[in-house]
Amino acid sequence: MATTDRQATTLALAHALSAAERGLAVIPLSRTKLPALRSPHRDDPDPAPCHGECGRFGHGVYDASADPARIRALFAAAPWATGYGIACGLPPHHLIGIDLDTKSGTDSSAALRELALRHLFTIPETVVVLTPSGGRHLWLSGPPDVVIPNSAGRLAPGIDIRGAGGYLVGPGSRTEHGVYGTAPGTAHLAPAVCPPALLRLLLPPPRPARPTPSATGDRGQGLVQFVLAAHPGQRNTRLFWAACRAYENGIGPALVDPLVDAARNTGLSEHEARAAIASAARMTGHHP
Repeated sequence: MATTDRQATTLALAHALSAAERGLAVIPLSRTKLPALRSPHRDDPDPAPCHGECGRFGHGVYDASADPARIRALFAAAPWATGYGIACGLPPHHLIGIDLDTKSGTDSSAALRELALRHLFTIPETVVVLTPSGGRHLWLSGPPDVVIPNSAGRLAPGIDIRGAGGYLVGPGSRTEHGVYGTAPGTAHLAPAVCPPALLRLLLPPPRPARPTPSATGDRGQGLVQFVLAAHPGQRNTRLFWAACRAYENGIGPALVDPLVDAARNTGLSEHEARAAIASAARMTGHHP
């Protein structure tokens, strides 16, 4: 068994380094698909939030790197690792994982096809990873200025989304249930761009803006208020969502400057705000 594990670790490291050559940030995983390195703060009586600022390994997806030296160091610290995870949401691909599960008793592939028909999008040819349980992971690339959250079953039963802060089990990983591998003919592909209609479905459901007299009489003002209510960590996402709605409602060009002003009030720079609005214009088929 020890020899088998050493072989699995060597293969996992080789696959992880190959993924890094494609710009994908990786971490070592155990056979349970969990990060192989435990938190260095696990015994602290009152641990403060840490995403790796302490300089030690063991912060899950926040350890992820595409640097070969760091990857080798991570695997050296976890010689029991038999797989690797690929961090989502990071440049250059800003990976989004569509996890089509088979364990829920639902036909997740059929559910995705139904969503595609209902919302008029097509899943492009892209990397497909086959799981030991018979499921599939579809790799898509998102825009750099949009944060896609993780979710389980929100899109449809059996469809989980891996976004910012999440990771996908990389092909070549060995788990206690079997080996992950790429579907024939997809290993050489780059993650395809996420269709705009699907991207809008993946955005977090907005919290309704608090009604104000101006919002009830002016739908544009309601979108501005929605952006103004953003907290750190959701400013780009709220601005992108509001700009999409504005362009869909035919008031996008008129609302650009008010949305930029609102975004600047939340802490975004004018450049960041205009880039997010321009991205929303392109996603909805308009010219910024």
